[in-house]
Amino acid sequence: MTTTLARGPAPTAPAAGRAARVRPALAWGAAVAVPVLFLGVFFVQPVAEIVGRGFVTDGRLDLSGFAEVFARPRTWRVVGQTLVQAALGTAGAVLLGVPGAYVLYRCRFPGRGALRAFVTVPFVLPTVVVGVAFRSLLVDGGLLGGLGLDGTVTAIVLALVFFNYAVVVRTVGGMWERLDERTEQAARALGASPWRVLTTVTLPALGPAIASAASLVFLFCATAFGTVLVLGGRRYGTVETEIWIQTTQFLDLRAAAVLSVVQLVVVAAALTVAGRARARTERALSVGGPAAAHPVRLREPLDAVAVAVTAVAVLGLLALPLVNLVVRSLRTPRGWGLDNYAALAVPQDTLAVSAWHAAGTSLRTATDATVIALVVGGLVALVVSRRPRGTAARRAVGGLDALFMLPLGVSAVTVGFGFLVAMDAPLGLPVDLRTSPALVAVAQAVVAVPLVVRTVLPVLRAIDPRQREVAATLGAPPGRVLRTVDLAVAARAVGLALGFAFAASLGEFGATSFLARPQEPTLPVVIFRLLGRPGAENYGAALAASVLLAALTAGIVAVCERLRRPGIGGAW
Repeated sequence: MTTTLARGPAPTAPAAGRAARVRPALAWGAAVAVPVLFLGVFFVQPVAEIVGRGFVTDGRLDLSGFAEVFARPRTWRVVGQTLVQAALGTAGAVLLGVPGAYVLYRCRFPGRGALRAFVTVPFVLPTVVVGVAFRSLLVDGGLLGGLGLDGTVTAIVLALVFFNYAVVVRTVGGMWERLDERTEQAARALGASPWRVLTTVTLPALGPAIASAASLVFLFCATAFGTVLVLGGRRYGTVETEIWIQTTQFLDLRAAAVLSVVQLVVVAAALTVAGRARARTERALSVGGPAAAHPVRLREPLDAVAVAVTAVAVLGLLALPLVNLVVRSLRTPRGWGLDNYAALAVPQDTLAVSAWHAAGTSLRTATDATVIALVVGGLVALVVSRRPRGTAARRAVGGLDALFMLPLGVSAVTVGFGFLVAMDAPLGLPVDLRTSPALVAVAQAVVAVPLVVRTVLPVLRAIDPRQREVAATLGAPPGRVLRTVDLAVAARAVGLALGFAFAASLGEFGATSFLARPQEPTLPVVIFRLLGRPGAENYGAALAASVLLAALTAGIVAVCERLRRPGIGGAW
């Protein structure tokens, strides 16, 4: 006897087709909605709250603050100092970084990989550590204390170049690594000198990468906080430090709001230039291998000049402050020793916790922030990497890319203070997040998301769309195409993004200085507090804590540099 099992009616072909179309649409909708919701709640809302409190009086919009703030001579002085310092820092980083990009990405020599990793370390160092390193070098009693540079604009500019040198090297080097040498060889065959080949062939081809690097460096210099605060104080402050001073010391939210708007205009201009230049750079990238590097040819004048400039930059600008920081941390009032490091195990003066406890807090918070940044930034990179055919869709994708770059330039001080003001009831929910320790991790994630996007996005955009089309033609569903094509290619870039996000979160200071509770400060906050207390013991402990924080970030970068795919992912 044959038994027949009852089954429901099979789905019709149109119904199955609709389901196949609806599911990917819902997935892409969620991929857009999650990052936009995150940015809206944890970035747009806090910033809008601070700006609104500065411009809204008795429920009405009041823009008289602009005239009031710009009538102050101090405002014009701060804005001028910001632009001058950013311009000088950008010029120095480009002039030193382009030769470094050539040596590290087009030349072959033993130890090149290790040198690349070392050059990248300053960019992810906490800004407070950079300030401490240069201050210990230039202060009276320091190795270069006799030059009288402590507390000067020169010290600030040198520190800004130190911090941003890697941006130029990696951005320009990633492009230079992929240039087709045949154009240069043809020019030389026609009798052009090496200098003429460089100026008429190579540098024009690198123009988009150089413009992208310069605009990003200008952005980072104009929004520098910890470095300028440690080295310049109120005398040589920038818009960023002035926002902090007006907010924390004078409680002048109107002045802080006006300065935040000014900074936002500068940031938007820099991001526009960077975005256009970066788009031209990314169009030249592909997933193929880089051009063959050649041995260093010191007999050629251009190679000799590039090596000399790179040696001065690496040894004099990058290595000297870091080595001096380590040496000074070993000097104590009783002679050489590890007393400063031993002091990290006990709270100093009025600090509630020890530096080692703060280091543990920093590691835990950075881990949480990295997870959040990877999820949000990965979704943004995935969506923005697509090339829709419609004009409106392309503009929407470009707008989303620019939107998630804004946290790089908007004052972290504004974000941190905005969290304190706006997170009592986000989205009208009866939840006060200001008492949650997770708020520090969220603030750090807001800062780290753009780094994740900029690290993963070039790799995803370099994928030939025909690879996805072939996989789909062979019957792979959209989810499988995503796993076998996009994620497989971008796996190394995701690991690199993880490291950069972790390092950036570990050293974040601007927003964390507002949000960290006295019982759970992070290591950068402890370092800044130690610097503000008199006494050789506090200063020595600050140096030792800076070395500890620098070692943590350097180790992370060294591991991440090994994950970088040659020729891709070098641009931020």
